[in-house]
Amino acid sequence: MLQEFKTFIVKGNVLDLAVGVIIGAAFGKIVNSAVNDLIMPVVGLVMGKVDFSNLFISLKGGSYPTVAAAKAAGVPTLNYGIFLNTALDFVIMAMVIFMIVKTANKLRKEDAPASAPTPRACPFCKSAIHDDAVRCPHCTSQL
Repeated sequence: MLQEFKTFIVKGNVLDLAVGVIIGAAFGKIVNSAVNDLIMPVVGLVMGKVDFSNLFISLKGGSYPTVAAAKAAGVPTLNYGIFLNTALDFVIMAMVIFMIVKTANKLRKEDAPASAPTPRACPFCKSAIHDDAVRCPHCTSQL
């Protein structure tokens, strides 16, 4: 069982997948930072100095200046501003992945499919036979 596990781990696909997951996680952090630290502050400024991370609805009523203050008071909240940030993260990540896959597909050289050997016709019965055949399987004529 240990040998089978070692063979499984050493296969190229598993290592490629592991590297992809690690790079994807790191890239996700970059996109998250870009959205939260670069894009949303500009969008908030354009929309009248709105901080999207503190847009929420208190489910118990009352007024709280931030989500953290409402959470500290034990008030349940609907954090729609954080949801908007996360949705924008997803859209940006999906667009970037789409562009990467599209570019990779253009760069990938597809192997020409191996063409099947074209059968030849038996000179006696005209049925299709394999190119390497020395006797027709239909009429048993020597070729």
